[in-house]
Amino acid sequence: MYGKGIGPQGLGTSKNNGYTIGEGSGKGCGCSPLHKTAAWTRKEGKDPKGGLNAKGVASYRRENPGSKLQTAVTKKPSELKPGSKDAKRRKSFCARMSGMPGPMKKPNGEPTRKKLALDKWNC
Repeated sequence: MYGKGIGPQGLGTSKNNGYTIGEGSGKGCGCSPLHKTAAWTRKEGKDPKGGLNAKGVASYRRENPGSKLQTAVTKKPSELKPGSKDAKRRKSFCARMSGMPGPMKKPNGEPTRKKLALDKWNC
């Protein structure tokens, strides 16, 4: 029943264009078994240079009411006033993210999302 001939979106494949099959978490209109996943989980919500872009942050905040997620502090540390909110956010992020397990490079030599995020925050 759920094998061949299900259509181009497939079950859990990466070529589903942001749609999921089934009820999932119960979000969406409930009128169709297909509903779009949040932008922050897909390519269009992620910044190619690391982290989330504005669209990704907005979709995360919509899905998680009360969230205070913000975009990255991309200014160089020398441009930030010492002790300012942005300087403290940057320092905290760098301390937390630098300690995360995982490689900085993929097997093919490309940087991982972790490395890209650290570079974006000037860690």
